[in-house]
Amino acid sequence: MMPKIFSLKEGEKALKAAVKALEEGLVVAIPTETFYGLAVDYLNEKALKRLFSLKRRPEKKPVLLLLGDKEQVEEVVFKISPLALKLMDHFWPGPLTLVLPARSHLSPLLTAHTGKVAVRFSSHEFPSCLARALGRPITGTSANLSGMPPARSVDEILAQLPEVDLIIDGGTLPASLPSTIVDAGPEGPRLLREGKISWSEILRITEGDPSR
Repeated sequence: MMPKIFSLKEGEKALKAAVKALEEGLVVAIPTETFYGLAVDYLNEKALKRLFSLKRRPEKKPVLLLLGDKEQVEEVVFKISPLALKLMDHFWPGPLTLVLPARSHLSPLLTAHTGKVAVRFSSHEFPSCLARALGRPITGTSANLSGMPPARSVDEILAQLPEVDLIIDGGTLPASLPSTIVDAGPEGPRLLREGKISWSEILRITEGDPSR
């Protein structure tokens, strides 16, 4: 069965359809400022398992969460370091994913038993509106089969993930790089993946030393 598709231009209708799907435990493909992501309700364990099954993703790989606003970070993060606050203030909303200590109620499917969770406040309006409308963060792992290129269009989503439940069509996304991922724990910034934001820019903001 083909997934339902709503255009981003349908506005409130598309948002309500996505919220309803998340509340029903379904998987929704949504546009972000980088690539299309796969959203589920992070509190729904059954939905998380379906997400991993669709992507054929190993459970040892954690899943990031997209926030509705900066305040939602406190729902899923146990402790926010001064370093993390500085990075949030400068780069959020935007393509920076921060890895921080996770609260104990988070599923190990999200943390991969690391005790940490990856979070981002997207600069794309739709995922932020969706997380606010749902009332809590949503997953934002890339819309692709594990190991394959992330999708930039609905056609690319359908080619890899025809069993996704709902797609919000935001057109062909311009991104060529994913979000930058930084562990922002108390020991200092640690680059996990360089993406749209350069590591040198991260170090400049945190007054780090590029030589270390």
